[in-house]
Amino acid sequence: MLQFVNTLLTGLGQGAVYAAFALALVLIWRATRVVNFAQGAMAAFTTYLALLVVEATGSWWVGLLTALASGVVLGAGVERVVVRRVGPHNELGAVIVTLGLFVALQALASILFGAQFRSFPAPAGLEGFPIGDVTIALTPSMLITIGAVAVVLLGLVALFRFTDVGLRMRASAFDGEVARLLGVPVGRMLTLGWALAALVGSLAGVLIASGSLVWPAYMDTVIVNGFVAAVLGGLDSPGGAVVGGLAMGVILALVTGYVGSDLVPLAALAVLVAVLLVRPQGLFARTAARRV
Repeated sequence: MLQFVNTLLTGLGQGAVYAAFALALVLIWRATRVVNFAQGAMAAFTTYLALLVVEATGSWWVGLLTALASGVVLGAGVERVVVRRVGPHNELGAVIVTLGLFVALQALASILFGAQFRSFPAPAGLEGFPIGDVTIALTPSMLITIGAVAVVLLGLVALFRFTDVGLRMRASAFDGEVARLLGVPVGRMLTLGWALAALVGSLAGVLIASGSLVWPAYMDTVIVNGFVAAVLGGLDSPGGAVVGGLAMGVILALVTGYVGSDLVPLAALAVLVAVLLVRPQGLFARTAARRV
């Protein structure tokens, strides 16, 4: 029973990281209608910048702020300089551009920061809490991760449901021409969407790196599992992204603990295929209705 509880808690902690990355994918999708395959490479790049600051100042929190600020700048810059040149109605071109950015940023990180493994400190303790004579796999760092995901989820829900900015971002993503005729600054809204998505992605990059090792490709596994989590919950649902991330973390932790870590990629693929076959729009997606 103790092994099951610890496996479940470990999965929830890892799932919170997947949820953070899935939220970044959901945000960029809702704001621009583009799936950003370079999200992981962008997060890894800003995490390296955070590591440089942490090593210079000794403060994990200053490093986190650096990652978030650099993520906003990087996301806005990518949209203005690269993605906007593709055109608003060229979805395939946008996908190809983000794949190219993924390769370019990962290579640039190797050149600038090196390809060796480097340790990233944790924001708090990595030891589980003792309960009686046993120690459960719930750590202070894990609580910080879960709290950060909860804050991001509430922020996204508030942004898209209760603010004019969120409404303008969604209008710009669905039909830029009509939104522009209604006075919406479409260009600025798309830039803001990319900036906010990069901010959330940078948060996920720092959270997954904390207490572990970083190298230019350390986000690759998170990219795959986070994408599966976003598809599982629904690319248009922030709540679904969190549920999908937590579910992916628990499923993969159970596979690792009771079957073997070698089957984790196969388990993630099986979840993705099952969702695409049964409910391709995601478990929490709502049926779209149009008035004619």
